[in-house]
Amino acid sequence: MVTSSLGSAAAHRTRPTGWAFRAVVSAHVVAIVGQPVFAGVYLTGDFDSLRRHAVGADVVTSIGYLQAIVAIIVWVRLRQAWPFLATMAVVAAETVQYFAGLDGALWLHIPLGVMTVAALVVQFIAVWRRPLQRSTRAQGEGLDA
Repeated sequence: MVTSSLGSAAAHRTRPTGWAFRAVVSAHVVAIVGQPVFAGVYLTGDFDSLRRHAVGADVVTSIGYLQAIVAIIVWVRLRQAWPFLATMAVVAAETVQYFAGLDGALWLHIPLGVMTVAALVVQFIAVWRRPLQRSTRAQGEGLDA
């Protein structure tokens, strides 16, 4: 198996806390990508897909809150705030979108859904592109993860 030195080095430097965050973000992306599919199938006349979309919304929102908890742990253990800040932005948008969908405010629900999916995909790429390790500033202060 051939791997690049950049990918190999990134994999070895990521801490277990970082791997947990990557796993939750990955599950979150998989869950959220199904939402527009269920909505689209509903719009073609399969009315059972609206129920699937509602259940999917519960799953996506729950994973988002779990991601927020893991992001707090990343912040505390690895001294990196950006995963928490990015997660909170996504979770806030998801929460507003969730209630907009329940209220039938499609003028808000649909565009916010598109933006939320895009933001989570960008976060997924960022989490997997660079290692999640303790910040160099925290290492310099003698704090260990």
